[in-house]
Amino acid sequence: MLEHGKKAPAFTLPNQDDKKVSLKDFKGSKVVLYFYPKDMTSGCTQEACDFRDELSPLKKLNAVVLGVSADSVTSHKKFAEKYNLNFDLLSDESKEMLEAYEVWKEKSMYGKKYMGIERTTFIIDENGKISHIFPKVKVSGHVEEIKKALQGSK
Repeated sequence: MLEHGKKAPAFTLPNQDDKKVSLKDFKGSKVVLYFYPKDMTSGCTQEACDFRDELSPLKKLNAVVLGVSADSVTSHKKFAEKYNLNFDLLSDESKEMLEAYEVWKEKSMYGKKYMGIERTTFIIDENGKISHIFPKVKVSGHVEEIKKALQGSK
C-alpha cells in the first residue's frame, strides 16, 4: 500500500524520445508524477497542457513533471509534439509501473467493466519519499492544487 512518507517505487521507462528516464535521475528535486489514461483524449490533453503552461512556476518550486500512461513511445511523441509539451511523458506498456503505483484499476463506463488507469498524481520529495498523493484527480484546478502542495513542502 503506497502512502505518505513511504519510499516511492523505483522505475526506469522510455520517454517520448525513447530515452530511459529513472526516478533516481531526479534525486534532490521534487517529482510531480502524474498518471493519466490516454494520449490525445480531452481530459488528458487538458491536464498535460495545464502542466505545460505552469511548468515555469513548478520548476521554481524545485519540481520536475513526469506524465505516465500505457501508451507507446510513438503515441507520446505525437502527443508531445502536437501540444508542445515541455516535460517527459513515460511509456509503461508493460503496466509494471502502473501496478507498482497502484493506479491500474478496474473501471466502469456505461455499465461495462474494464482495466484502466485511475488519474492519480504523486509528489515525491527530494529523497525519493512520497509526500503527497492525489487520487481520482479532477483535471480542472489540479495544477493549482499541486503548486499549493509544493509551496507547503518547501
